[in-house]
Amino acid sequence: MYIRKASRVYQGKTYSNYLLVESVLTPKGPRQRVVCSLGNLSPRPRQEWLALAHKMEAALAGQQDLWPTASIPLPALPAQPKGSQRSETSAKADERLPVRLDGVRCEQSREAGPVHVGYQFFKRLGLEEILTSAGLSEGARHLTLAMTLNRLIHPASELAMPDWVRRTALADILGVDFDLLGEDALYRNLDTLHAERVKIESALAERERNLFALDQIRRCFFMM
Repeated sequence: MYIRKASRVYQGKTYSNYLLVESVLTPKGPRQRVVCSLGNLSPRPRQEWLALAHKMEAALAGQQDLWPTASIPLPALPAQPKGSQRSETSAKADERLPVRLDGVRCEQSREAGPVHVGYQFFKRLGLEEILTSAGLSEGARHLTLAMTLNRLIHPASELAMPDWVRRTALADILGVDFDLLGEDALYRNLDTLHAERVKIESALAERERNLFALDQIRRCFFMM
């Protein structure tokens, strides 16, 4: 969008009117479409015209600026067809709240995507049930999940693992608190897993065959 100046002479006096214009593609080629009239912008500094055009474009799209800009009053927007998306958005404009960016800060940002995907595979493999049948407590199962995902996503030592866990959204996904997690708890959990390793590995191997139908794949392979 851009602003175009239109002038006309009436009784020897020149009157200027500024139009908010956008380019549209028609069967006859690109054409200019007047979005709305902005009136006479002469009292406003020229360097603010572009900001006004951007603000008008955002308003027509039902958006609200987040970045602080100079106070630029908006002219009345053209009426939109009843039931259109723009009309519905404009009707909800009174529900919006201004945001002071100088008072907004980011705290405790966490990585969610990789641990979420890893947790879904953890459940798909039935590791929760396998660990439960091996006698692991809920806390031990949570630690095992954290250690497994660490090896898959960001391999690190047990010493560095607690900090990585706290940088992810795993605590929010599981609904647990890892703020006090230390490497000693991870070492103890490794001892617990080592004692039950045969039972866990056997159950996991059986689950893998059933999940991916490996026996059928082998039979098909040998028949070829």
